[in-house]
Amino acid sequence: MIPRYSRPQMAALFSPEARLSLWLDVELAVAEAMADLELVPRSVATRLAAAVAENRDRLIDPARVEEIEAVTRHDVIAFLTHIEEVCGVDARILHLGMTSSDLLDTSLAIQLCRALDILLVDLGDLLRALETRAFEHKTTVCIGRSHGVHAEPTTFGLKLAGHHAEFARARRRLERARAEIATCKISGAVGTYANIDPRVEEAVAARFGLEPETIATQVVPRDRHASMHAALALLAGAIERLAVEIRHLQRTEVREVEEPFAPGQKGSSAMPHKRNPILSENLTGLARMIRATLGPALENIVLWHERDISHSSVERVMLPDALILADFALARLAGLVERLVVHPERMRANLEATHGLVFSQRVLLALTESGMPRQSAYEVVQRHAMRAFAEGRPLQELLAADPEVTARLTGDRLAELFDLRYHLRHVDTIFARVFGRTE
Repeated sequence: MIPRYSRPQMAALFSPEARLSLWLDVELAVAEAMADLELVPRSVATRLAAAVAENRDRLIDPARVEEIEAVTRHDVIAFLTHIEEVCGVDARILHLGMTSSDLLDTSLAIQLCRALDILLVDLGDLLRALETRAFEHKTTVCIGRSHGVHAEPTTFGLKLAGHHAEFARARRRLERARAEIATCKISGAVGTYANIDPRVEEAVAARFGLEPETIATQVVPRDRHASMHAALALLAGAIERLAVEIRHLQRTEVREVEEPFAPGQKGSSAMPHKRNPILSENLTGLARMIRATLGPALENIVLWHERDISHSSVERVMLPDALILADFALARLAGLVERLVVHPERMRANLEATHGLVFSQRVLLALTESGMPRQSAYEVVQRHAMRAFAEGRPLQELLAADPEVTARLTGDRLAELFDLRYHLRHVDTIFARVFGRTE
């Protein structure tokens, strides 16, 4: 992933140095487990561990490994050759009974678990920001829209609470994905343990906080990885949904919220007045890229027989890209939510712009409860609503002049139906469901 959309901690996980370091740790863990089981001489394992510790900087040398790979055309063999160059004959106890995918898939599992741990921290930051702003605007009344058109009153706090609930679900999915991806595979060619003791796999799994693969082919089955990408795709959907909401609410005609605009910031090379929702638009684009990795991840599930490497080249691109972008997007969104400029007065003005039309359902229900047939009540309210809309007159005023309405609803009752507080009476109930508290 390009540096523009990378944060250092996540990007470092996918560096060539980090990859070789993980390979070295896994190979040493296998050798150590074999020594514990007396499958290789303890003295050799001890000398090798000391040599690795003394020469670790020399061993983590991507340039030298690539040099060797140019000849071997095999990355794992190049890596093992490099270790033998540096550590000598004791390196012979490495990779015994293993196949390349034992090393690659176990290292990948560690890498992905660490990446998901970063994303879970990111999500925690975003959830806290959403919760803080939701309570800040718990009773900030605004118009709720369906089809982009005014529907009924809600609060900006409820809007944010809804996004919080979605990101909480996303967090639970990532937690489940982490548990599923935390899978070790040290079972040799085609996964039969023919040349390696299953107890070695158990020891290595315990060493790195993983679980042994239930049954492998020559690789860890890729449905596990696809499950992670599905969770990331849904996370991307949540990111984009909030980003699009902010973009809509920042439109000039709406202007209920705005992205922060820093001193010295410029919105357009041509128009000095512009203040564009560039962060939200950027998040929309990044979400598309994250979601785009789900298709290849699903296709990677199907490999020939016990294994081919059609998944390998795909994963070298899509795994780091999806995780690095998700990390960047979550951090950007958390900062945007924290610094989002909210205009309650504009929200109120927009709500009142339709002259009380947003209370039409309350009037419909009141007329129905008074004994008027529902369809008749609907026709009465709709007739006055359309006139209010066309003429820019208060709906309450038009209803109050209709004998068919006043015969059933007194003036006081009609006024009561246009009270905004009615729409806020269950806000605490919803907040308690989302946050477990109301204050």
